[in-house]
Amino acid sequence: MTDTPLPRISKPAMRALTSIGVTTLEGVAGKSRAELLALHGFGPQAIRILEPVLAEHGLAFADDDQANR
Repeated sequence: MTDTPLPRISKPAMRALTSIGVTTLEGVAGKSRAELLALHGFGPQAIRILEPVLAEHGLAFADDDQANR
């Protein structure tokens, strides 16, 4: 597994991810949208930024993964 850096998202969203130990795109792929949106400082704009970047790397949010099983 590679360690793909996160794209530019707001500083509060970045701090929220760091607070749960997520520092790479692969780490984001292990989380659901609901998990991320529950974090203080992480909002819908960060989801809109991350979603296409995940797709470009063949990744998806955890809740997308379950929908495809």
